[in-house]
Amino acid sequence: MSDPVLTEVRGNILIVTLNRPEAKNAANKALAEGVAAAMDRLDSDNDLRVGIITGAGGTFCSGMDLKGFLAGETPQIPGKGFAGLTEAPPAKPLIAAVDGYALAGGFEIALACDLIVANKDSKFGIPEVKRGLAAAAGGLVRLPRQIPQRLAMELALTGEFVSAQRAYEMGLINRIVDGVALEGALQLAEAISANGPLAVAASKQVIREQQDWSQAEQWKNQYALTAKVFTSSDAREGAAAFAQKRAPNWTGS
Repeated sequence: MSDPVLTEVRGNILIVTLNRPEAKNAANKALAEGVAAAMDRLDSDNDLRVGIITGAGGTFCSGMDLKGFLAGETPQIPGKGFAGLTEAPPAKPLIAAVDGYALAGGFEIALACDLIVANKDSKFGIPEVKRGLAAAAGGLVRLPRQIPQRLAMELALTGEFVSAQRAYEMGLINRIVDGVALEGALQLAEAISANGPLAVAASKQVIREQQDWSQAEQWKNQYALTAKVFTSSDAREGAAAFAQKRAPNWTGS
């Protein structure tokens, strides 16, 4: 039996592939464990700067494996959530590369990522209500923070799908590509990985956390997370590289 999750390193980018194409990459316990291990690897390996998660066989992920669910299995990892990801995304940037369908838990995996690149023919949706379930792996709490509440309400209550173009218009997708989404995601990942890793990590953390800050605390909290960036060796290297008209040599320190 093939591994439910495959990993590949290209430069300093970790590509994580959901590998259950015969089940439209539906998430079972083994897939969740594989994704959780891959996310731990992404954050712990200093040579890795960006992660991409995609699906094998032309589909991103169709959601929870309902056959496994009926057998009493849940694709949850304690502390990490559905598919080993939704409750605790990695600290490093993570891009969803979506081909085909990203539905139910599959859409919720994409929503947990920082950026989404999608093929023009891909579809998105949280159809859990059609099966008497609820999009409790992030759809109900993340969607209203990423798109207007009325649009999130429509998707959650009707369970209907939206096209990549409509998702782009809603602001859910960063880029739409004609070909394989992974190729577009790699271009985006390379643009991110060319930047200072400390600056990227701090920028992601501020953007992720600021929505819960009051106006009175936003500057103090931002300074607490970014102060080390300005005193780092990488900050001096970035300035020197600019002055010397060369590419910077980041050390992450």
